[in-house]
Amino acid sequence: MEHLVSLFESAPKTLVRKARQYTRKLWVRVLIMGLLAFAAVGITQVVEYIIPETLAKSVTGSSADRLLDIIASAMLSVTIFSITVMVSVYQSSSTQWTPRIHRLIMQDRHTQNTLAVFIGAYVYALLGIVLRETGIYDDEHAFVLFWMTVAVVSVIVIYLIRWVLHLQGFGQLIDITRQIEETTRNQFKERLAQPCLGARPFHGDLPDGTRTLHAWESGYIQHIYPEALNALAVEHEVELYLIKEIGKFIFLNEPVLEVRQKGDTLDWDALCEAVQGSLILGDLRTYDQDPRFGLLVMGEVGSKAMSPGVNDPGTAIDVITRIGRILSSYRDETETTPEDVLENIYVRPLDPAKLLRDGFGALSRDAAGTLEVQQRLQQTLSGLMRHPDEALCKAAREMAQQELARALEAMSFVPDQVALIASADPQVRPK
Repeated sequence: MEHLVSLFESAPKTLVRKARQYTRKLWVRVLIMGLLAFAAVGITQVVEYIIPETLAKSVTGSSADRLLDIIASAMLSVTIFSITVMVSVYQSSSTQWTPRIHRLIMQDRHTQNTLAVFIGAYVYALLGIVLRETGIYDDEHAFVLFWMTVAVVSVIVIYLIRWVLHLQGFGQLIDITRQIEETTRNQFKERLAQPCLGARPFHGDLPDGTRTLHAWESGYIQHIYPEALNALAVEHEVELYLIKEIGKFIFLNEPVLEVRQKGDTLDWDALCEAVQGSLILGDLRTYDQDPRFGLLVMGEVGSKAMSPGVNDPGTAIDVITRIGRILSSYRDETETTPEDVLENIYVRPLDPAKLLRDGFGALSRDAAGTLEVQQRLQQTLSGLMRHPDEALCKAAREMAQQELARALEAMSFVPDQVALIASADPQVRPK
C-alpha cells in the first residue's frame, strides 16, 4: 500500500518535468498551434449557427476569402524565411563560439513561438479555404469565420513585430552570453530551491551491504526523475545512492547507483529495468538539471574568444564577470532541507571547487598570458572569497592562488607581473 501511495504522489511532479522537457521542442509547439488551428476552425462552425441571421449576412464570404488567401500565401514565405534565419544563426554560432550553444538557441522561446504561430496560421488558412471550397461555409454563414480570421491576422502581426525586434540581437554574442547566463542561473535557482533534487545529500560514505547497479548503456546522465526513483525505492524497499553526477559521461557496465536493501526480498532485475525509465542517458549533455554544463559552455565561449584567430579579451572579461555573477548565488545544499524530502534517494551536493573549475578552468589556462583577463579573473575570485559560504570562499582562494602562479609564469614582462599581483587579493599574493 505504501508504494502505491508514493507512486501516486510522485506521478504529477514527474509528468510536469517531462512536459517541460517536451514543450522546449520546436515540433511540439508547432503541433500545439496546428491543433489550435483545427480547434479555431471548428469553433467558428459551431458559433456560426447561433449568430442572428441579420448579423450573419452583414459579412460576405468573399471578404473572408481574401484574408485567407493572404494568410496562406504570406505565411509560407515568412516561415521559410524564418527557418533560413534560424539555420544561419545556428551554423554561425557553432562555428564562431562553441557547438554547445546551438542547442540553447534551438530552445529560444521567441523563435519557437513565432514559427509555431506562423505555421498554425498557415494551417488555419488552408482549412478555411478547404471549407469554403467544399461549401461547408457558404456566403451567408461567413460572419464568424471572417472575424476569427481577423483575430488570426492580428496575432500574426503581433508576433511578426516581436520577431523583427528579436532579430536585432538574435545570434549576436552579447545575446548568446546573456541566454547562457540566464539559463544557467535558472538551473541554479531550481537546484537550490530543491537541494540535491529534493533527495538526501550524499557525501560519499556508503553504508555497508550495498549492491552496485551498473549502466545499461554508454552516455551522459541527462535527466533524473527523483520522485519516480523514490517511488521505485519505496516499492522495492531499498535506498538508492546516485554515485554519478548529472552531466557525467558513463560507460556501459560502469557503476551508476548503489542499492541498499531494506526489505527481506528484492527483485533485482525488475528494479534495474524500472530505473532505466527514471534515469535518462543520452549521447549529448544538456542544460536540464545541470548548472555545471552552463558554466562549462560559458567558459568555452571565453576560451574561444582568446584563440589567436579571434583574440577578443573583452569577451573573455565579460564571460568571467557573468560566471562570477552566477556563482554568487551559490549556497550549500546541505544547509537546507526540502519540505518533502525524498527519504530513499541520496544525491551528491554541488561541489563549489568543481563549479569554479568548470567556469574558469579552460578560460584561465588559455588566457594565462593576457594581463587584462587575468586581472578581471583575480578581481572576480577575490569577490567570491567574501561569499557567505565558507566552502566557496576556500575554493575561490585556492583557485586564485593557482591561477596567479600560472599567469606569473606565463608573463615574462615584469611590469605586467607587478600589475597582476597588485590586482590580486592580499590573501593570495606571493610572500
